[in-house]
Amino acid sequence: MTLAPAILILGQASLETAKTIAGLYQRAEIWGLEGRVQGADKTYSHFGDTLRALYQEGRPLIALCASGIIIRALAPLLSNKQAEPPVLSIAEDGSAVVPLLGGLTGVNDMAKTIAKAFDVKPAITTSGELRFGINLLHPPVDMVLANPDAAKKFTSDLLAGAALRLIGQSQWIKRSKLPLHDDGDLTIRITPEITSPSDNELIYHPRTIVIGIEKPCADLYDHVAKILANAGLAAPSLALILAHEHDCNNDDIRRFAAQSGLPLRFVETEGALTPHSVDEPVKLIEETQVTIAIADTPQDIVLCGRPRGRLSVIGLGPGDKQFTTPAVLAELAQAQDLLGYETYIKMAGTLRDDQRIYATDNREEMQRARHAFELAASGRSVVMVSSGDPGVFAMATAVMEALDQSDNPSWHAVDLVIQPGISAAMSAASKAGAPLGHDFCIISLSDNLKPWSVIENRIHHAALADMVMAFYNPVSKARPHQLGQAIEKLRQLRTPETPVILARDIGRPAESLRHITLSELHSDMVDMRTVVLVGSSLTRTFDRAMGQKWTYTPRWYGDEHRPKDFK
Repeated sequence: MTLAPAILILGQASLETAKTIAGLYQRAEIWGLEGRVQGADKTYSHFGDTLRALYQEGRPLIALCASGIIIRALAPLLSNKQAEPPVLSIAEDGSAVVPLLGGLTGVNDMAKTIAKAFDVKPAITTSGELRFGINLLHPPVDMVLANPDAAKKFTSDLLAGAALRLIGQSQWIKRSKLPLHDDGDLTIRITPEITSPSDNELIYHPRTIVIGIEKPCADLYDHVAKILANAGLAAPSLALILAHEHDCNNDDIRRFAAQSGLPLRFVETEGALTPHSVDEPVKLIEETQVTIAIADTPQDIVLCGRPRGRLSVIGLGPGDKQFTTPAVLAELAQAQDLLGYETYIKMAGTLRDDQRIYATDNREEMQRARHAFELAASGRSVVMVSSGDPGVFAMATAVMEALDQSDNPSWHAVDLVIQPGISAAMSAASKAGAPLGHDFCIISLSDNLKPWSVIENRIHHAALADMVMAFYNPVSKARPHQLGQAIEKLRQLRTPETPVILARDIGRPAESLRHITLSELHSDMVDMRTVVLVGSSLTRTFDRAMGQKWTYTPRWYGDEHRPKDFK
């Protein structure tokens, strides 16, 4: 399944069922009807239009509603059975699971998975699958059907009583109820070789070919294609690429992996790659640039090498999931391990049962960063969770510092990615208007990692420069008086009418926003969950129509009596 399933619900009562289904699939999205559903990932206003648009995108569709509604909505689009995505109708409480469309794209497998989660039987009506417990048109991911056009007649012949001969190895076939016989009239052939099917034969290519990159070069894709063609091997049997760990950043190898769509794994062993990785390969082709080995079954290469570890440092934004970027949501969906302050881990939302969580105290940043590298260096996909933006007083800096201080080559081989988020100052500014419309700075009032004298000096010079200021970490139990000192410093250099914005828990249920002036500001109005925005000499506040206020800082700088056409 390449695209994430979309789960459509019409009412609030379906939300818990939808969440259970979403937990079964990475990156699944819950779509709720606008005005009726709270807490969905996305909203829509018209069921039919939304369903048709998602269907045309090729998205697997799971709708918690009556089957008839879905059928009537999609009827105008039903023309190509080969291209249709899976479509399922699910009862509001999960008591019925009905696969409607997508017999060639895995709808019955999805129905079985969802039904199992609710301890019910899926309403599968496909004759071949009911009789034999297998859908020959939809093999497991480690096999590819070479001649799908022959499968319909093939299944009809099986249902009519024909016996089946199996050539090759396949636990998928052997576990089914297919009528296997040594001299059957029908044949299923499991082979990695290019073969023309005979009449009454289905050919499946198992993913058993491993490509070892001995010497990277720019034309790997074409070179491997020629080797396969000369050896009579089928490209669909390609399973994975192996490379030496010291080549983990090689652009030629990474480009080849992207072009071929194959997983890339690494080994530390020097010398030829695949002989060390595939026990007694059935066939071995060794060249200067690549080594190709063919395993007996796909299971024989499951443990070949290890994937390149990935560490993604993400920012969730202010707290509301709708302000979390799609890139960050994708990282959360594919993560094996998540690390972060416990509060931020909870903000990340519902996680899968197989994801490992390492929640720690907010003061253990360097230990957390080193732990993340150890996990990623072992080949795992790791996500470091921050709120806001990870590069603004957050975990990206600790991760960089830990890497900078380390001479461990496996740490430096990790695929390190920083995914941005919306920082608190930007979230607060968007609610207040545009107070950051001109030059501004962000200053943390915490003196845990820098002296208070440095903070005072920066406030002083920022005030002299007439910049808008955003104060993070303004007060805490350990330092209740420092905001008061900052306010006194500001009052020496700013007028009493200077606009001030107090933004607390923006993007979270307890969100609050206050527009005041510098003369009104005092430290007991603020806590650690508040961002304080202090305007410049040009920052203005005016009344909104509904009794609230807007605050903004003009993009020009200078005398407010300048001509209107000033640029």
